Amino acid sequence: MPPIIMQQDYYFTIEQPSTAEFKDRGSKFLAYAYPVQEVADVKLRLGELKKEHPKAVHHCFAYRLGLDGTQFRVADDGEPSGSAGRPILGQIDSKQLTNTLVVVVRYFGGTLLGVPGLINAYKTATSLALQVTPIVQKPVEIKYVLHFDYTLMNEVMMVVKQSQCSVIAQEMQLFCQLTIGVPRNRLDEVLYRISELRHVDIAPVK
Repeated sequence: MPPIIMQQDYYFTIEQPSTAEFKDRGSKFLAYAYPVQEVADVKLRLGELKKEHPKAVHHCFAYRLGLDGTQFRVADDGEPSGSAGRPILGQIDSKQLTNTLVVVVRYFGGTLLGVPGLINAYKTATSLALQVTPIVQKPVEIKYVLHFDYTLMNEVMMVVKQSQCSVIAQEMQLFCQLTIGVPRNRLDEVLYRISELRHVDIAPVK
């Protein structure tokens, strides 16, 4: 089951890349797991691996992005349909991960594995890669943008830090713009504390 996170306060992902290797009847399957935020990250990682392994016969992958479980893709890259990308995604989902990409690079060993053998190989390689990278729990955040005078910087940053908000972007001049991620379970508290500060405008990011 894909993770449906919109009603939850936390989600699971990975923070560090990892690699693992699985061999079956001469074929070598190299699995690479990456934390990703958007499709552009996926394309970048895939391009890097294709340059690193130009002689590999397949670069199969799957990813899941976002917090509602709907943004994902599987790619068999020439393997029989459903034998590579789906098993990779199945392992990502079995750990309820999101913002995660796994690419499995295959070097053909001369013996056909058949669809059951391929499913097992891609599944096992992915599982091994996800076992060696720490899985982290992160708060679901809602993005807000703040506008305020530079003289209020210390007071605003105190609320941001004490409430464990993340700073996504900042423009610091005489008049400041700060984009933050507010943990969903602290949203009421943060909105109240910001409203207590005079001359600070806050609005959700559309």
